[in-house]
Amino acid sequence: MLAIRLPLAIESRLDALSKSTGRTKSYYVREAILDHLDDLEDLYLAEKRLIGIRAGRRRTVSLGKLMKRHGLAH
Repeated sequence: MLAIRLPLAIESRLDALSKSTGRTKSYYVREAILDHLDDLEDLYLAEKRLIGIRAGRRRTVSLGKLMKRHGLAH
């Protein structure tokens, strides 16, 4: 279970959307989180790696290895 506080303007928009569509506010909050969680994880991973590169801990991977790792190698 998760409880969140939203700015009043966002709460009002969410309430209006919920009433106009017949879906719950929880449904829309859950959808928003699911839609953006991958992006947030990618962003923080990129920032972490960027900090590592700036600190001199650079690690490179060849394109071939990268494609193989992700099942894209032919």
